[in-house]
Formats: sequence, C-alpha cells, structure tokens
Amino acid sequence: MPQGFDINWIAVLLVGGVGLGAVAGMFVASYILAPKRPSEIKDTPYECGIPPAPFVWSQIQIRYYVFAILFIIFDVEAVFLFPWAVVFLKAPPAVFYEMLIFIGILFFGVIYGWRKGVLQWR
Repeated sequence: MPQGFDINWIAVLLVGGVGLGAVAGMFVASYILAPKRPSEIKDTPYECGIPPAPFVWSQIQIRYYVFAILFIIFDVEAVFLFPWAVVFLKAPPAVFYEMLIFIGILFFGVIYGWRKGVLQWR
C-alpha cells in the first residue's frame, strides 16, 4: 500500500463513526423526548380515514393486468429505441433491419391487444 493511504482510511472511518453516532443519538433523543400516551385508536392501522373492516373478497378484473403488461412492453421498447437511435448512424445496415423486426413484433402486440379490446377502458 502506498504511503499516506492509511491516513485517508482513518479519516473515512472517523467520519463514518461520527455519522453512525449522530444517527444513534437522534434515535435515542426521539425515544426519550417523544410523548408516550398509548391508546387503542393509535394501535389500529390507518386506512385513508376509514376504520378497518374485516377482509372482504373482491374480484380483480384481468383487463387491469393486461393494460399494465402492455405498458411495460412499450416502456421496454422505449428503453431499447433511445440507445439504438444514438448509435444508428455508426452501425452496420443489418442493425436497421433488426430494429424493424423488433418494432414489427411490438406492433403486432398492439394490434392483438386492440382487437381483443384490452385498450378500451370501460
């Protein structure tokens, strides 16, 4: 190890220790200074201002799932299209046709979803 690196690591450890001590001090101060008045209302879970009710089974429609999957598919498409557009001018011509195939597959996915009616929000 080169000369002087051990001094830098001591500084890092010292700053880390001071940081951990500060966090621990804040937790202790919060525990000591916080008001402690337990009640039954404070122990119940908060549900948007509505008192919690027993579990009631409800059916979730599949169209929400399909809509979310279509969104993820086109989000991934955007992630692949941006870097491709940046390097397109330097890439060989085969890259252009590969991207056309990729976009074509996704286009057929949209057409399939559209024909099945999953893009209509009822």
